[in-house]
Amino acid sequence: MKHYAMSTRTISDAINTGGLLVVAQWEAKEGQADRIAEILDRFLPEAQKDPGTKLFLIGRGKDNPAQFLFYELFQDEAAFKAHQDSAYFKTYIAEQALPLLAKRERAQYALL
Repeated sequence: MKHYAMSTRTISDAINTGGLLVVAQWEAKEGQADRIAEILDRFLPEAQKDPGTKLFLIGRGKDNPAQFLFYELFQDEAAFKAHQDSAYFKTYIAEQALPLLAKRERAQYALL
């Protein structure tokens, strides 16, 4: 994946105004990790430019490349819902990536 940060915002800018933090972990089914990485490479720029997204990072496991970690900061619950209802999320995540997963975990946090 080539995209690690979003536009011209800094991490400090993103976190100073609070928001909803979502952390997700995925594990690909056997033989599907590279396909998932390709899907996420197309998905990430869309997620990063979404107006309600303050920060959106995806990492791939160094020791286990079938594992993916998502670190997502949204303005609020409404922005997170809009993200999940977006056409890019439905296409790349719901339709293409989720069927290739062996495991998906997600948790929400409020910034302190």
